[in-house]
Amino acid sequence: MKVIKITAVWCGTCLIMNKTWNKILKEKDIETVSLDYDMDEEEVTKYNPGKKLPVFIFEKDNQEVKRVVGEHSYEEMIEIVGELENE
Repeated sequence: MKVIKITAVWCGTCLIMNKTWNKILKEKDIETVSLDYDMDEEEVTKYNPGKKLPVFIFEKDNQEVKRVVGEHSYEEMIEIVGELENE
């Protein structure tokens, strides 16, 4: 599984979710590509993230299988990861 994580330095919710995601990465081995909404604009555009951040795009075999937008609890995110691992 690979995750494309789109955040921005000015986004308060992104800071919260970065902490949550880093906690998950201590428990799970997930390839993560971190993109900044402003600094990586050309690459970010390919994923059509919309205006609400952060965006977590879960991929398997280079195909999007799940998109999570906005703030979610650690419990919600770990459940999503678990479900996708078991597919």
